[in-house]
Amino acid sequence: MSNDKTMTIALLQGRGYKDSAEAIAATEQQIAIAAARGACVICTQELFLTEYFCRVQDQANFALAESIPGPSTEHFAAVARKHEVVLILSLFERRASGLYHNTAVIIDADGQIAGIYRKMHIPQDPGFEEKFYFTPGDLGFRAFDTAYGRIGVIICWDQWYPEAARLTALRGANVIFCPTAIGGLACEGPELAQQQRDAWLNVQRGHAVANGCYYAAVNRVGTEYETRFWGTSFVADFYGNAIAQASQEDEEVLLATCDFQAQETHRQMWPFFRDRRIDMYQDITKRFLD
Repeated sequence: MSNDKTMTIALLQGRGYKDSAEAIAATEQQIAIAAARGACVICTQELFLTEYFCRVQDQANFALAESIPGPSTEHFAAVARKHEVVLILSLFERRASGLYHNTAVIIDADGQIAGIYRKMHIPQDPGFEEKFYFTPGDLGFRAFDTAYGRIGVIICWDQWYPEAARLTALRGANVIFCPTAIGGLACEGPELAQQQRDAWLNVQRGHAVANGCYYAAVNRVGTEYETRFWGTSFVADFYGNAIAQASQEDEEVLLATCDFQAQETHRQMWPFFRDRRIDMYQDITKRFLD
């Protein structure tokens, strides 16, 4: 469902698949369910075609990458046209020989690519060895006009940086989507995992508040080797309230309707963009203020 004032979105929370054909089939089924329930913009979890291969540094995993446009975008372009929906797909991009990105592709409802976003912040932690695979994005923070409204996309580790959400919102995104693959390592224990999950929820809800926008984070579920993914995909409104939230364990198609008229009224009351002191923020571009 969509008009000038509302947009119904869907987040596809699923597990990782060892076989990409199985992942494609499961995702197609989720898209069909979401479209039948009225969703017009549908977002996958991060790197949805595979298990989270970045847990180790393995040169063989580069074979999982593909070009954009490429086989996956061509396939899902037909799916987007069939259901007349916008799709946000998180893919492992082979840009050139020896040059790879973690990339989100936005396919419009007519099957055309509306744009791509390349993940800007690349983590490097035990179990999350992403710097081995991904070059930081060079397209900047972006927003995209689609058949159903203007949206923005950031990816996983970007979610911890207020600058990422702010610059995406300043591009005019009314909804910021964040495909994610995040969880805790078994060796860290459940108490620390709970604290980290709470931090993950809190920081992103803060982005929704600070930018007066809707914010949609979609995570995977299940345990892959030593990592238990948190699920808990959610959509927050401009007050930071979760207007929809998935479980920590189950594969789900999570829907929420974003009310742009209510968002506009809210921004008139809390005009954060108006009151920004853009003349005083030069130091934000420095690594540290010694």
